Amino acid sequence: MKSKKDSGSAKDLAKTELININRKRKWKILGKQKMLILMSLPFVLYIILFRYIPLWGWTMAFQDYKPYKTFSDQTWVGVKWFVQLFTEKEFLLSLRNTVGMSLISTALGYITAILLAVFMNEVRYIGIKRFVQTVSYLPHFLSWVIVTGLVANVLVGDKTGILNSILLGLKIIDEPIQFLAKPNYFWHIIGWTYVWKEVGWNTIVYLGAMTAIDPCLYEAAQIDGCGRLRKIWHITLPGIKPTIIIMMIMSAGHILDVGFEMPYLLQNGLVQDVAEIIDIYVLKYGFKLSRYGLATAAGIFKNAVNILLLLLANSIAKKSGEERLI
Repeated sequence: MKSKKDSGSAKDLAKTELININRKRKWKILGKQKMLILMSLPFVLYIILFRYIPLWGWTMAFQDYKPYKTFSDQTWVGVKWFVQLFTEKEFLLSLRNTVGMSLISTALGYITAILLAVFMNEVRYIGIKRFVQTVSYLPHFLSWVIVTGLVANVLVGDKTGILNSILLGLKIIDEPIQFLAKPNYFWHIIGWTYVWKEVGWNTIVYLGAMTAIDPCLYEAAQIDGCGRLRKIWHITLPGIKPTIIIMMIMSAGHILDVGFEMPYLLQNGLVQDVAEIIDIYVLKYGFKLSRYGLATAAGIFKNAVNILLLLLANSIAKKSGEERLI
C-alpha cells in the first residue's frame, strides 16, 4: 500500500505538471497572436503615457505647490484644497452650471437620437434615408471651434443675425433679441447646439441595434393588424432597450464633462455666472491665478464624481435586471 506521503507527492507532481501545461498553452496562444499584440502595443503605450503617467500631477492637490520647488521640498497640506473648494462661491456656481448644461445636453441628445433613429428605420426609400443620414452625420466632423463660430454668427443680436432676420421677417418678434446676452438662454443654446452637431452620429448605435431585431416580429405584428406606431412601441423600442440602458450608463460617467470649447468661447460678461463650468474654473485658477493645488483638486473632484456615478448607474441597472457594463 502507498503511504500518505507518496500519495501527497504524486498529487503535487500532477498539479505542477498541470500548471506547466497551462503555462505552455498560454505562451502558445500568445505566440499565435503576436501580430495582434504588436499592433495593440502603440495604443497601450499611448494610454500609459498620456493617461496614467500624468496622474502623478494629482499630488499637487495635496500640496501648497510652488513651481520653483522640487517635489521633496513641497509643503503637504492634506485635503485643505478639497475643503476650500466647497467654500468657494465661484466653484459652486461652476458646478451648478456644469450639471445644468450636462443634463440638458444629455436629455436632448438621447431623445433626439432615438427619435431620429426610429424615423430613419421606418423610411422605406433608400435615397431619402441616405440623404438624411449624410446631412445629420456631417456636423459631427466639424471642430467645436468652427461650430461655435457658426452659432455666434447665427445668433448675432441685431438684424444681421440669421435667426433674428428670420424671426423679424415672419413678424414673430418686433425687435432683435440678444440671444448671447441673456443668461436664461445660454444653457439651452449649448444643449441644442450639441444636438445639432452630434444627433446624427449618436443614431449609429441605435440603428445598429435595430438591425438585430428579428424581422419575423414585424411580420407577426403586421398579421395581427398593428400599425407603424404600435410596431415601434411594442417591437422597436423594446428591441433597443438594452442599448439605451448601456448608453445611459456610459453617459452617467460623463455627467460633469460638458465640453470646454463652447462655454469658453461663447461666454461674455453678461452671461458669465451661467457660463463658467468646472473646466473653465480649472483653467482660470490653474494658469491665470497660479493656484495649482485648488485647480488640481477641482479636476480630481470632477473625475471622482464621474466614476462614482458610472458605478452607481451600473449597480442600479444590475439590481433592476437590465443590461450593464460590468
